[in-house]
Amino acid sequence: MSIEVVVTGLGATTPLGGDVASTWNAMLAGRSGVSALTPEWAAQLPVRIAGQLAVEPTIDRVQARRMDRSEQVAVVAAREAWADSGLADAGLDPERLGVVVGSGIGGATTLLAQDDVLEASGPRRVSPHTIPMLMPNGPAAWIGLELKAKAGVHAPTSACATGAESIAWALDMIRSGRADVVVAGGTESVIHPLPMAAFASMRAMSTRNDEPEKASRPFDKGRDGFVLGEGSGVIVLERADRARARGAKVYARLAGAGMTSDGFDIVQPDPEGWGATRAIAMALADAGIAKSDVVHVNAHATSTPVGDVAEIIALHKALGDHPVVTSTKSMTGHLLGAAGAIESIATILAIHHGVVPPTINLDDPDDKVDLDVAAHKARPMEIPAALNNSFGFGGHNAALVFARA
Repeated sequence: MSIEVVVTGLGATTPLGGDVASTWNAMLAGRSGVSALTPEWAAQLPVRIAGQLAVEPTIDRVQARRMDRSEQVAVVAAREAWADSGLADAGLDPERLGVVVGSGIGGATTLLAQDDVLEASGPRRVSPHTIPMLMPNGPAAWIGLELKAKAGVHAPTSACATGAESIAWALDMIRSGRADVVVAGGTESVIHPLPMAAFASMRAMSTRNDEPEKASRPFDKGRDGFVLGEGSGVIVLERADRARARGAKVYARLAGAGMTSDGFDIVQPDPEGWGATRAIAMALADAGIAKSDVVHVNAHATSTPVGDVAEIIALHKALGDHPVVTSTKSMTGHLLGAAGAIESIATILAIHHGVVPPTINLDDPDDKVDLDVAAHKARPMEIPAALNNSFGFGGHNAALVFARA
């Protein structure tokens, strides 16, 4: 008999708010977190907008000097999720506690800053903390150290599918018996001239610099690329029997997960969406949930011309034409390795509160977008089960099915 896994804690810091409540309220209100970049370095870039953090991370000053920004935001989100779970005083054996938190790019800003130091002042001035700050497993390691987790600390790196894959790995850890509780999610903070110039050179990003709040427009005919965002999302997953025994608040059940790869291209998705289709089908089979029960989808939908349509095709193949779809990236921008975690939180809260957050900026839907998209306004509805999709460069596909507990 499969072990049932539930969500007992949520934490986030995003372009919409410094915690879960403010982020969720902004989503329901249809508010954009995208704004113009004001540093001098932004003036030279073809893209001068981003989803910057609404609230700067609050970390002890001494500790913060040893942490990359991606690590700081991960710790902020993890602290909120851990406090929300009520596990601090629950007598959990650290050998039964795991962490799975990944990043798509890692500590790139540290790497670039320390290279500047090296070039300007020589090797003796390079920080001794550079390697722990830039290594992709740094965020997971810091969280694991703070929580004294000893069941295993892991850091998937699967581009924009990272956050969702981390949650899928956490599900496997609990089901396999390696852990009773896993803190899982994703983090990213690379709003810096080099990554932005690189994405812009690929023509992957929106250049709607004069209208930042309208730049991220998934499914719209006028979409011209994604908007880079930063932040972190973390959830606490727990064995359901353990959560019940301690009287924990339960948001939803993580019913199943599916992961596949396209084998198609390093950056472009399969235009027919076959890898995504298989991931969704695997997640449904793993969950033991009929596709008719999945009435809501928080889509990956980044606001790119090819990707949005490929996902719609995959949803038709895997689910049919009944689910209500949304893309919260229309408000947050694209948080890369953190996206799947932030969007999992939105999916969990949609089930918990019975309301689908809107897709903003959908003024003229693409002719190929023929599913019901919750445009402009939040939509109250009963949600027995919902799907969260995440896809990444390299052809990574991850699908998560959440259900009412």
